[in-house]
Amino acid sequence: MITRVLLLPHCIDRGILAAPTLTGWCIIRAAIEPLWEENMTLKAIMLGAATGIITLTAAVAEADTSDKRIALSNNYAGNSWRQAMLESWQKNGDAAVAEGVVAAADAFTTSENQATEQAAQIQNMILQGYDAIVINAASPTAINGAVKAACDAGITVVSFDGIVQEPCAWRIAVDFQQMGREQVKYLAERYPDGGNLLEIRGLAGVFVDDEISAGIHDEVKNSNFEIVGSVHGDWAQDVAQKAVAGILPSLPEIVGVVTQGGDGYGAAQAIGATDRSMPTIVMGNRQDELQWWADEQASNGYETTSLSIAPGVSTLAFWVAQQILDGNDVPKDLTVPFLKVTQDDLVEALKTTPKGSVANVEYTQDQAKDVIATAK
Repeated sequence: MITRVLLLPHCIDRGILAAPTLTGWCIIRAAIEPLWEENMTLKAIMLGAATGIITLTAAVAEADTSDKRIALSNNYAGNSWRQAMLESWQKNGDAAVAEGVVAAADAFTTSENQATEQAAQIQNMILQGYDAIVINAASPTAINGAVKAACDAGITVVSFDGIVQEPCAWRIAVDFQQMGREQVKYLAERYPDGGNLLEIRGLAGVFVDDEISAGIHDEVKNSNFEIVGSVHGDWAQDVAQKAVAGILPSLPEIVGVVTQGGDGYGAAQAIGATDRSMPTIVMGNRQDELQWWADEQASNGYETTSLSIAPGVSTLAFWVAQQILDGNDVPKDLTVPFLKVTQDDLVEALKTTPKGSVANVEYTQDQAKDVIATAK
């Protein structure tokens, strides 16, 4: 058993932390009341300014996995979300190794977003003798052969975000189609008479891109909107800015822009360089998007919403792999809520999101156990 003492800034009743008691102590609600809702807002993140002390006792250094080695296979690192995801993995993995929970938590990223390269990377991990491989996949199907080879070698495989369809692997994802539908529903509340929309997609051929786009198009059928243009922004602001600037001259007036994350600020820059009125751009929790939104809100009352999967889902994938290695029964498919920032959350979101990064939630071992228990 290891006792941890956590110094926490403040405890606000926003889902993860309950309000401080009269003695100044706080109760971690997340360990006993996880937020498995359709989505969660930034109010689920630790916020505040005062100081409290919490002592947690948990069985974290399990001897059963102390000699196990876990590797991350990541297909892409070219945007702020992926960088934040890798930072969360490293921070969590380094702590787990230091505490003796596992022997290694190494991360590897391919140089190109190519399924063939990632398949070769996974084959190399098999040869290196890793006990578990956690994957953010370039394709849901193209690396299935390498995944099956890993499973056949007795290696636990857990995919997240970009999941794989090989039955032997575990999968962790949000309902990406629902993320797409939520954007259109929000815009329908703002513009009940409908109008024209521009769609900015992510990386072509990736499961996440296909799912979010499918949700957007399904919900548009139930609205008065029409998608009049679509470009790929690759979840990167610079790519999105160029793509939007290229298509704008051919578009009629648009009332909204539906996105996938990492593209809202680029879209705003492209549109702002024209004489068009600024449409409602759905954001993706990136700090530059949130800052632009806050600046515009202060200047002219601009309103929108923002949503994305939290990059800290990599920490959940790590703990799920560790729990499987520890002999625990884990369902093959786990679904987690996406992280949503509303107009009311915006100021708080900016306070907790580092410049150049993404609004985030990371998972502890106990919270991972709660996710698993809820899915059973």
